[in-house]
Amino acid sequence: MRTLLAVDGGNSKTDVVLVAEDGTILAEGRSGPFTPQSAGVGAAVDVVQDAVRRALGQAAAVPYADHLAAYLAGADLPVEEDTLRDEFAERGFAPDVVVANDTFALLRAGASGPSGVAVVCGAGINAAGVGPDGRVARFPALGRISGDWGGGLHMGEEVLWHAVRAEDGRGPATALTTLVKEHFGVAAVERLVLDLHFGEVGEAELQDLAPGLLAVAADGDPVARSLVERLAEEVTVLAEVCLRRLDLLETPVEVVLGGGVLRARDPLLMSLLDGAFALRAPRAKLLVADLPPIAGAALNGLDRMGAPDAAKARLRARYGAAR
Repeated sequence: MRTLLAVDGGNSKTDVVLVAEDGTILAEGRSGPFTPQSAGVGAAVDVVQDAVRRALGQAAAVPYADHLAAYLAGADLPVEEDTLRDEFAERGFAPDVVVANDTFALLRAGASGPSGVAVVCGAGINAAGVGPDGRVARFPALGRISGDWGGGLHMGEEVLWHAVRAEDGRGPATALTTLVKEHFGVAAVERLVLDLHFGEVGEAELQDLAPGLLAVAADGDPVARSLVERLAEEVTVLAEVCLRRLDLLETPVEVVLGGGVLRARDPLLMSLLDGAFALRAPRAKLLVADLPPIAGAALNGLDRMGAPDAAKARLRARYGAAR
């Protein structure tokens, strides 16, 4: 029986799973963050290799499987996908190698089939779509320089911006000031600003403010609510543009939501999204992905191998049971 090695490479961890063609999970492993932009392609693939050896044993020899399905953060552009694919192939991970952005794993994890649109809002924000005819819609997703707005880190920066201005009088009063002080244990927001400036607090820690932002907005704070409303707009427009590019706005289609911010199913944010999609993409069915991205990577790999539906159902059931 042929085998598949699926990879979900994320900013915080890297998961791998070895799957038989019938959908049976044979081995699983986990290692550290997959960060090719900062660590380099070689070092990033080393992280995947470490996860594989944890799953299969240190003496595991290549090829590890018949097919490699690697869905990776940091594979934001086709040229980056090609570079990573070449590295995996050169190291002999598998005779057949597919590398794509991790948003496509989210889509497959949440949708009933390989087509649809996925929007991820975790540390950052991104979206991708696949049409029934195989056409793809995607974005560079390089942050503000590529027009992005949203994601946990960006939301945390916005919270801090408004909190600073409320504290020093440049902006309206907001409960976000209290949120920042209590979350970081500082007497004044300015103290946190200085700690960030001098490197005593890492900028990445700001993304931890996102859940608090949603709670403050739910309590009726107008500044916080304006940020949640804008986030809902960004999620909607990302999906809407993908649907338009794929000629799916007038077609029943699944839109999968994922990433920590969206998977939290915040009532205010979900209500805003339901209202926006009802007006602008009424044929779309919103789904929040319950399966982890590694399951989506494996399902994409099984699709590629031509595995039967029963194999995909077995894999889904395994991850559904794990939750």
